[in-house]
Amino acid sequence: MARQLCPDAIIVRGDSSQYSKYSNDITDIIKEDVPLYEKTSIDEFYIDLSGMDRFFGCYKMATELRQKIIRETGLPISFAMSSNKTVSKVGTGEAKPNGQKEIPFGTERKFLAPLSVQKIPGVGDKTYQLLRSMGVMWNRTLQEMPVELMEQVLGQNGISIWRKANGIDNSPIEPYSEQKSMSTEQTFERDTIDVKALKALLAGMTEKLAYDLRSQEKLTACVTVKIRYSDFNTYTQQMRIPYTSLDHVLIEKVQELFDKLFQKRMLIRMVGIKFSHLVQGSYQYNLFEDTGEHLKLMQAMDKIRNRFGKDAVSRAVGMNMRMMDLNPFNGVQRGDKGKLALDGMKNEVISRGNADDGNTDAAAQFYEDLTDAT
Repeated sequence: MARQLCPDAIIVRGDSSQYSKYSNDITDIIKEDVPLYEKTSIDEFYIDLSGMDRFFGCYKMATELRQKIIRETGLPISFAMSSNKTVSKVGTGEAKPNGQKEIPFGTERKFLAPLSVQKIPGVGDKTYQLLRSMGVMWNRTLQEMPVELMEQVLGQNGISIWRKANGIDNSPIEPYSEQKSMSTEQTFERDTIDVKALKALLAGMTEKLAYDLRSQEKLTACVTVKIRYSDFNTYTQQMRIPYTSLDHVLIEKVQELFDKLFQKRMLIRMVGIKFSHLVQGSYQYNLFEDTGEHLKLMQAMDKIRNRFGKDAVSRAVGMNMRMMDLNPFNGVQRGDKGKLALDGMKNEVISRGNADDGNTDAAAQFYEDLTDAT
């Protein structure tokens, strides 16, 4: 669609592995030079330099840190220094591209006043349209409004937006302690050598773990598969991948690793999956490899899980495993209870959910494909 609308566009393919490498490089530089920092995404940091002005000068230190990052990575980088996170974030946006800005203490409200309310973190398109319908386009207008009015219109979020527009933000820098990994394992009541069933189980486990990634707005760059044979010998295999949280990408990598691991042709007692090298962030659409239909389907499935629980919906291969008897290797049986649950979910989702963003058709089609497959 994008190419049809703009056939002369120059399209540059993204490289997630390079993005993650540079993110790690910048993190290492910051870690060496500052006392306290918070990493909120693959390319965004907050740094607390409180008290450093007594010894060095906060703005001078931040300037030298920026120059060091540019020198060692070759990347452009912008920053703004202020008394709180909200004003620093807005200021950094104003300093781009490749610039820096200082907002002295006591001038936060004045700095924000002439800017659009869209610059305030937490003001999305819908909130912006609502504020515009009230005649509010600039922070100056918002600053002059009674906070009670914002609360009446937007509830607690209205109070938060009003405070941010006035340069008030007491949220602390959260020390960076990134979750290193997330994992899941399944030990069988009876050892098995059913490769088809094992791969189906791994697909279901991967799908649930990928949903956990997206729920926490995290991406993984390393996949590990573990198997334990009936003699209790345990083996692992891992693979570095570009940052992702997409089911179909991770399932493919997990099954590829399982094929490399499962060489002994012995009974298996346990299988496990681990995602590591996690970073905060959301998956970015790949113009060359992702389809709009697939991403809409994934979003629809996540909405179903958010409403009905993470076990409410899955790929057909994973659903077969979920509808089995207690021992999944007694043979696949159609589960009437699972079918009834699906029917109830279908009626609820299709009749009431997701019509506003066009995902109903995707959810309905997924349901039909799923029930046909099972």
